[in-house]
Parts: sequence; structure tokens; C-alpha cells
Amino acid sequence: MRDTCEKNTRISLVGKTTFLAAAIGLTVAGCSFSGGPRARVGYLPTATFGVVFPDPDKLGRHAYRLDLFGEAGGIVYTCKGGHIDLHHIRGTADDARYLVKRIRETLSKKRKGFSFNLTGEMSTHKIRFTYPANWDRQQDKDEIIDEIAFETAVYLAFNAMTWHEMQTWFGVHFALVEPEFNSAFSWEDTYSNLVGARLGVEAVKDTEHDFDEAMTVAIYRRLKELDVQPRETAIRASDSIRGQWYTGNFVPDMRMRNFDIGLDGTIRPTLVPGVADCNDEPLELAAPTLETLERHGFAMTYEIKPNVLEQGRIFKAAGSNRIFPEKHYPVLIEHMKKEALERGYRYEE
Repeated sequence: MRDTCEKNTRISLVGKTTFLAAAIGLTVAGCSFSGGPRARVGYLPTATFGVVFPDPDKLGRHAYRLDLFGEAGGIVYTCKGGHIDLHHIRGTADDARYLVKRIRETLSKKRKGFSFNLTGEMSTHKIRFTYPANWDRQQDKDEIIDEIAFETAVYLAFNAMTWHEMQTWFGVHFALVEPEFNSAFSWEDTYSNLVGARLGVEAVKDTEHDFDEAMTVAIYRRLKELDVQPRETAIRASDSIRGQWYTGNFVPDMRMRNFDIGLDGTIRPTLVPGVADCNDEPLELAAPTLETLERHGFAMTYEIKPNVLEQGRIFKAAGSNRIFPEKHYPVLIEHMKKEALERGYRYEE
């Protein structure tokens, strides 16, 4: 079973001043009118052309559906979480909301599984469930389904966005003309994605607000917990690492990457050294798991069909013509780390 419109993407463009970005954004965002996730334009955490640094006290209202003026995107800086891409947070949160819905529907009807795509991407994510032998006799199915959906949605949303980063590393283009390799695993990506996935589920659980309002409240709360800094500090933080973590202006060469996808159980943010008023330790986050699903006797198979011209490179690096994130993400990460060193890049892991 596969939706034709309820999908999402993160177009990692240098800035929304790019006409092509606006055109693509308006085109794929039209899917939002059907009730599903929509596209957003991501930013690099660099003090370069087109990058937006919003006032963290004026981020507007989150908008699951298309709203050109209601919410702010761009880069903020936090003492405990480093740079944060707001649209990575918002977009991955929307993915999580959508996946909660799909998982609930699938398990409540005892279907074998479902497939999904991110808007603008050709790759298909195939999810298949194995049910416990006593599932038909369970008395508290609704509660179990909710528990599983909340945790599994975070896992899938985060891993789907990790796949997006992997594709860009291997040369896949989503905006046709943009050299997107420079945004693959930029140092704020994975942490922003995980924060977003968790906030999306928190907003779904919020019974006092609709999703948009719940997300608006949750974003401000989480940024405060991460010790968000004023706009001017965010700009200075990005400018202070020019020439070290990135070079160039219009299309920066990202010399620092973060490949930490939680293989050791936690995801650690990249903090800029020497930021004024920041003396905090980084706030590590637990990596998403499937513990709840397994505890209730379920099993899940997650396979990705790349469906891209560059898949040959990906298959060769993974050592397999079938991609299962749990098995092949560690292999692909090691391959990318090796290539990063060959390019003279630094990275965190």
C-alpha cells in the first residue's frame, strides 16, 4: 500500500532566495493540501549567502500544511545542541506525525506493512511487520498500538532522513542543479532530525492542542532547554569557524561533517568552540530504538529501495544490492568517513 501525495522531503538548499528552490517548494508543498507532510527548504549552518538566522523568540506558528508566512525557518544556535536547522526539526516532526498515523492504521487492521516515500525522492521505504502469536487475543490492542506507533515513528522518521543525507553524499540531486553534496551530514543535520522526530511524537500525544499549536509550543520549549542564543550569537558562531569548518560563500565547501547516527546508542551534537555565554556540555540524545515493538512480541523488517541512478555506487559501498538500515547503515557510514578523510575533511562520529 503506497500513498501518492502524503510524503515529505528536505531540500537542502543554500537559501530560499534561490528561485529554483522557491519553485520546487511551491510545487511539492501542494501535497500538503491533502493532509500529508510537505516540503521545506533547509539551510547550511554557515554565515554565507542566503542563509537565514531568525530571531529565536519570533519563530511563528508551525504549519503542517502549506503556510508561506506562518513559520520561520533557518539556523539558530544553542549552547547544548549546537546549530539547529529549524526546518529539519519541523519537517522530521511532520514525518513522525504521518508515520504514527500509518503505523496505527497498519497494526489496527493487522496488515503486513506499508511503504512510503519522501516527497521529491525516488527511494521507497518498505516496512513489514510480524505479529505475535497471541495478537488476536490481546485485550489492550489500542494501547499497545499507540506505544509501538510512537516509538517506531521516531525510528523510521530519523532513519528516512538519514537516508536522505546518505543519498546526497553519493551524488543524488533533489533540486536538479544544486551541488547538494556540500550539505550531506553537515554538522547540525542528524541532531536536528532527531530533535524533530521526538517533538513530532510529543505533539501527537498533546491532547490540549492541535498538532500545529503543539509543535509551536514544543519547539520553543526544546530550544529553551537547549539554551538557545540570540540571533547575533548564532551568526557570530557560524562566522567564527569560517575557513576551518567551511570555506567559500555562495556554495560553501563543508569541511566539517557529523556522521553520528547513534550507532553507539546516543547522538551527540557538534558544538562550536568558544561561543560567548556558552559553557554547557553537549546534551546527548538516546538513539531511536524498536524496544517497545520487540517487547510486545513484534518484529519489523525495514528495507530501502534506492531507485536512483547512483544506486550502483551505494550498493558497491554497502556490499549489497538490498539496503536494510540496521545492517547497512554502519557499513555506509564507514565508507563515507573514509571518503571524508581522503577529501581532507574533519568529522564527528
